[in-house]
Amino acid sequence: MNSFTPTEFVAVVNQTLEYAYSPVLITGEVASYKVNQGKWVFFDLKDEESSVSCFMTLWSLRVPLEDGMKVTVRAVPKVTKWGKFSLTVDAVKPVGEGSLKKAYEMLKKKLTAEGLFDLAKKRPLPTDLTKLGVISSTQAAGYADFIKIVNARWGGMKIQVAHTQVQGMDAPDQIIRALRYFNERGEVQVIAILRGGGSADDLSCFNDEALVREIAASRIPVITGIGHEVDESLSDLAADVRASTPSNAAEMLTHDRAEELAKLERAMNRAKQSLMTRVEQARAENCRKVNNVSKGLLTKYVEPMLATNREKMAKLLTRVRDELERKTVSVRHKQEVLEALNPEKVLRQGYAILSGKISPGEFIKITTMKQDIKAEVKEIYERNEA
Repeated sequence: MNSFTPTEFVAVVNQTLEYAYSPVLITGEVASYKVNQGKWVFFDLKDEESSVSCFMTLWSLRVPLEDGMKVTVRAVPKVTKWGKFSLTVDAVKPVGEGSLKKAYEMLKKKLTAEGLFDLAKKRPLPTDLTKLGVISSTQAAGYADFIKIVNARWGGMKIQVAHTQVQGMDAPDQIIRALRYFNERGEVQVIAILRGGGSADDLSCFNDEALVREIAASRIPVITGIGHEVDESLSDLAADVRASTPSNAAEMLTHDRAEELAKLERAMNRAKQSLMTRVEQARAENCRKVNNVSKGLLTKYVEPMLATNREKMAKLLTRVRDELERKTVSVRHKQEVLEALNPEKVLRQGYAILSGKISPGEFIKITTMKQDIKAEVKEIYERNEA
């Protein structure tokens, strides 16, 4: 039989609990919720038959709580030095439609009062976007849709991707780290946070208080494309621009190829019309001046004036032709650039496009001109350059 002092016994029990059960996820109803000294949070987690005491620091509580809410906690079971069993909680997540909605409304009210969602703080997206940071799960369908649409439109954009979880208790901290990474490096003009559709529980990580504050504090403009059009998260409200879906975010961040060509064509036509109008106005003005000249002065003044005007007209017409030629060359060059960036051209030349995570054991998608092929990566070799 082992013999312990009370302190030794508590230490042995906690070591055993930590080995056997650390950490654990427990779901129940919140009761007796209170905050002491503005630092410590205490509440009970109960069901119909049992109740367990919970303890956590206030700074680690990132969703509002109140009695009656159903939550899942991630915690370590421990025995205190007073011999009382409790759970030391490091994360809390509301569960069920009612609790999720309650936590959402409580936090929204708090952050709105702080001015976190004020429209005056929103920044527009740059019109010359060439460098984009994306935060998403690269295995998610929403991310694949986003990349497909970006490449099908203008293309040529440099995209840096931070792969994170986009649901679950660990997702908010991973997204926060990605936001800080992009802000610290300062290599992108816009940050896009993307996540396809899902249940309210799946999307609840985007109502995390720390994540919402990080989005609002970002020095780089943030656009969110989270869930479907009817879904609205607090991350959406904190972002500078909210897209209804990842696909909609791709459309907002890129130009349509056909539309841009049409704009160039219209601009060239306007320039041509403007130049021709100026020529006609100059001709009409010269005719008016000639008609006003006295017949007796024709020989002395008109001929030199006409010669001068003819020279001016010739120069003006030369400028017109030169301007039209420059516009034509510019449009032709942009058309060639757009055609070179067209992924379909690459496929027609016999190449293929790979997408997915290129690691042994992972499945990737191979797109050819006529087929989509699913393949498994067996091995990866370093390519020796000549």
